Amino acid sequence: MREAVDRLLPVASVGGAFVGVRLLRWRGLPGVAVSATVIIEVLLTVVALYLFTALGVLILLGMATPGQQYRRLLAALVLALPLPVLLALLLRYGSVFRRLAQLLGPLIGLTGVSAGAAALDEALRACLRRRPALMFAGALQLLAFICGAGEVWFLLRLFGHPVGLLPSLVVESLLQALRHAAFMVPAALGVQEAGLILLGHAFGISPELALAVSLGKRLRELLCGLPALASWQWLEGRRLRTPREEPW
Repeated sequence: MREAVDRLLPVASVGGAFVGVRLLRWRGLPGVAVSATVIIEVLLTVVALYLFTALGVLILLGMATPGQQYRRLLAALVLALPLPVLLALLLRYGSVFRRLAQLLGPLIGLTGVSAGAAALDEALRACLRRRPALMFAGALQLLAFICGAGEVWFLLRLFGHPVGLLPSLVVESLLQALRHAAFMVPAALGVQEAGLILLGHAFGISPELALAVSLGKRLRELLCGLPALASWQWLEGRRLRTPREEPW
């Protein structure tokens, strides 16, 4: 559901998290714990994406001919390293939400939110202390990203331009990095297409074929995402027909 909302709706790739929390709250789960796990999952996605991009860049550097220069990609990768580290440290030691509540509460007229914010910070710290579970979940995230390279590999074979798994992994890793960097663009419209054209050029993929691959990826997003969005709206409509006290 979160993937469908983030991919298909203009919500800056963050609306899916709110929908996910809302749906889990309907099941009677505590809001603080649910919110903490969703935030930690977003953090794990950032870390897994960084590792996936690093893997793609290293493979690309190993495949490059002497005349090709990809040092800027390596430099960008090194410069981006502080981002996931800083996010993890802030959530672990920074009491981010308590500080935000203290700062924004008086400005927007919210009172009594400091206790909830402090509880959320504590729940985040508790999640981050569960290192084996975090490593397992992060490994699953990374594996999911790697499996996504199979989509590029399959589509290129389907369109009569077979490439190896390693070039497909390079294309997918850098494409995912571009999509997440342009998270404010609804559904990454134009970003994915331009990225595939630029990345495909390095492996002899024509612009027309790159656009065909992009359309294939978007078709998969529609086929998987539309039923999820429809089920969400059905659930919302059912709750409207049977009024009850909303959890939030």
